[in-house]
Amino acid sequence: MKVVAIIPARWGSTRFPGKVLTPIAGKPMITRVWEKARAASGIDDVIVATDDDRIADTVREFGGRVEMTRSDHESGSDRIAEVAARIEADAIINVQGDEPLVRSGDLDRLAAMMREDRIVRVASLCHAISDEEANNPNRVKVVRNAAGDALYFSRAKIPHPRHGDYAQYFQHAGIYAYRRSDLLAFSTLLVPAEERAEALEQLRYLAAGIAIRLIETEPSGPGVDAPEDVAIVEKLLAR
Repeated sequence: MKVVAIIPARWGSTRFPGKVLTPIAGKPMITRVWEKARAASGIDDVIVATDDDRIADTVREFGGRVEMTRSDHESGSDRIAEVAARIEADAIINVQGDEPLVRSGDLDRLAAMMREDRIVRVASLCHAISDEEANNPNRVKVVRNAAGDALYFSRAKIPHPRHGDYAQYFQHAGIYAYRRSDLLAFSTLLVPAEERAEALEQLRYLAAGIAIRLIETEPSGPGVDAPEDVAIVEKLLAR
């Protein structure tokens, strides 16, 4: 089985244009993400999917593989699906271009699951968070069944702690592994009302009856959403 990591990387960002080329401790962020994906032993190839020549040139300079895409994609999933449609792969791992603290070991766990458990069609990661963090709508929470499949994702605090302190909270980490066929089918699926309400595209798979298996891991650290996040990530790297 061939497993390929695809890193969607666009220039346009409302809060932080060009952030994937922002230096993180002396290296462009896209370089750090690529290196983490390349270091995963279970991944056979790493591709950066972009619509911007500046990003493409940077990737080529450090020896990475680039696939150019259209500029009108609504999501990273749509961007990597365009690339997946023209390459040979059995499974695709979507590694976000603004996650320089992603762990190679977590990517290996996703790759191993796709190789070893043919029932799993889509997989992702989650980790425990505190009650206080669960109140933050920017932290996407997930509730799982006994098999580890997602029951629901929400920006709201789920499960609701109606009776004491029994609730445990888990944050979804937005790294996905897909069977190639399920990734290519994503854009053809009906967009459900809950996806529009929550602005969470993974709910599209659940609404279509496609399970998402969650691997529980440790927090890897924050992504870079705004310029002020750069200093936070650099401090964590220095440790």
